[in-house]
Amino acid sequence: MPASPHPRRRSRTASLRLIGVAALGLALLTSGAPAPPTASGDELSEARAAQQALESRIASQRALVARLTRSEADLSVRIAAATNKLDATVSDLQAARRQISGLKASLETVRADYRRLVQEVAGLDAGLAKTQAAEAAKREELRARKEQLADRIRSAYEASQRSPFEAIVSGASFTDLMVEASSQLDAAEQDRILARQIVRDRATLVALASALRVRRAQATTLRQAAAVQKAALGARLKELRSAESRLTALRRRTEALLAAQRADYALLAQNKALLRSSIAAAERAQRRLESRIKRLIQSQVDRGGIPSSFSGTMRWPMPGAVSQDYGCTGFEWEPPRGGCAHFHSGIDIVAPYGTAVRAAASGRVVFIGYNPYDDPQDPAWIVIIAHSSSIQTWYAHLQPRRPVRVGDTVQAAQVIGYEGSSGRSTGAHLDWRVMRNGEFVNPRLFL
Repeated sequence: MPASPHPRRRSRTASLRLIGVAALGLALLTSGAPAPPTASGDELSEARAAQQALESRIASQRALVARLTRSEADLSVRIAAATNKLDATVSDLQAARRQISGLKASLETVRADYRRLVQEVAGLDAGLAKTQAAEAAKREELRARKEQLADRIRSAYEASQRSPFEAIVSGASFTDLMVEASSQLDAAEQDRILARQIVRDRATLVALASALRVRRAQATTLRQAAAVQKAALGARLKELRSAESRLTALRRRTEALLAAQRADYALLAQNKALLRSSIAAAERAQRRLESRIKRLIQSQVDRGGIPSSFSGTMRWPMPGAVSQDYGCTGFEWEPPRGGCAHFHSGIDIVAPYGTAVRAAASGRVVFIGYNPYDDPQDPAWIVIIAHSSSIQTWYAHLQPRRPVRVGDTVQAAQVIGYEGSSGRSTGAHLDWRVMRNGEFVNPRLFL
């Protein structure tokens, strides 16, 4: 038999396998990030689904941080307002207690959101560790498959060096050649499957690495946000506890002042006839003073010294606590009115003796001094300010001092007197009243 002109010619099957697998293997082994295949594996689908779930979770976490920041800022403003009210204005103890209780409930809501934020940080940390482990495992799996493919490429190369002539010379039968060719085809298919798996592995690894970066960044962001909110919540808790302490002190002080007033009243109430006579005399003195003030105001209006209308608002004239509100009362020294056996026509405010009393609104001083019609043994020192021809404010039981004069124009918050206990009074306090069209009305209507 004549010698073959190409004694080293490769078998067609092995050569095709070598070319196809080597080209694909070379691309896989040398490329940085091959495009993912159209048909993805379960792991890749799971990695992408996990990435989408992570993005949704991060959006939720950002919303939580934003809500927590807004809630904390709102709580800070509300606590400051409550504290300022306790410090600088008349405090209705029941209303203040309800307000602080509401603040405590709001604080608990904010703290619950903060605890959720801490849990989210812990969840991200746990997910980070899991993703790190998955990435490391997938990286090792990819390395092993690359090595396996490289081994197959080398085997294919070695197999391609043996020609059919060499197989026949070596004694191989035609059947042996067919079996070998079939094996080569099976190996080529396995190589292609392995190559596709490597492509999927690389895509999965890219998805895992991306998720890992995102988790790390979000964990850092959330951890920083949690630290900020922890400090802010600590400050709000401290402020709220301080407000509670001030409320407790105010309540105790008010209770002590009210106890002293009740003790003084008990002494008066021992003589019912004297009490009734005192109330009647005070009513007569009140009406006579009202008539005088009406004439003074009309005179000022006629001269253009007092405006015809009042359209503004008023402020509390003194910081302190309300010891007796406007309306029906259980204090028997108040006169009857309407359907009430005892009716208080103003608001009693209790504060330390000598506290400055300020104008509730701008106006003109029309009266200052003792009530000339009151008990000459213990008359009440009163300041009356006209804000218009129909609106006046009365400030009774003051100390006999004159920081302002009759005829003076005063501004809102200007000092017009000092808390005292002059007249028919059971302890130092301010009796603040608002008269509209000749009738005393609830001062709260103008606040």
